Amino acid sequence: MMERIAETSPPFKARMAGACQLLEAITATFGQVIVLDRLVVSGNAAATAANILGHERLFWLGFASSLIGVAFHIAWVLLMYELLKPVNRNLSLLAVLFVLVSCAMQALTSLLYLAPLLILQGGSSLSTFTPEQLQALALVFLKLNQYAFNIDLVFFGLWCVLTGYLIFRSTFLPRILGVLLAIDGLGFVTYLYPPLAYHLFMPYLAVASALGEIPLELWLIVMGVNAQRWKEQASASGECRS
Repeated sequence: MMERIAETSPPFKARMAGACQLLEAITATFGQVIVLDRLVVSGNAAATAANILGHERLFWLGFASSLIGVAFHIAWVLLMYELLKPVNRNLSLLAVLFVLVSCAMQALTSLLYLAPLLILQGGSSLSTFTPEQLQALALVFLKLNQYAFNIDLVFFGLWCVLTGYLIFRSTFLPRILGVLLAIDGLGFVTYLYPPLAYHLFMPYLAVASALGEIPLELWLIVMGVNAQRWKEQASASGECRS
């Protein structure tokens, strides 16, 4: 897969990276935010259980969307690595390692996402539990899903900081995109202490995320990268392959 990515032109890699970034944002947000916000009633296990069982297809769609988002995230990161390794190969690789941990946590959230539905549907292995106990257990798994998602955001934030620095140091992308992405990443790192992150989310973290990620994905999709400058920087670093 990496060899095929490396063989494509820098502008094409950039546009594919922007497209994958957009698709990851749509699928992950739909699954982890929109669907769960609609179905989960904070502190009310019975109402949450009723919503999940009453909207089973929507819940499965949210699970599938969340899982698909992981694939788009991995593709996006590998494409960004190929684009930015001429700037600093070691930092680019470190950024990939951070985000692979993020993707692993994102995949774990998908597994935890499905657990409440399986618990609420019951079965012989859960017959000893009362309905109220099953509802409470399902809510616990939804909370674990949120905690895992918070860890995912922390490692994604570290990737944003490093990638923002690499963009700033590059000669083929606007420096302002790197600055905005790094600020966005610092915001996500606050999920190390979730109460602080929740307090800052509206409007600060939401605005930082929008200003950091949306301009980057639009620039990558519409403008790509300056191919000549990319080749010059790649040649200088010994990374030129196209």
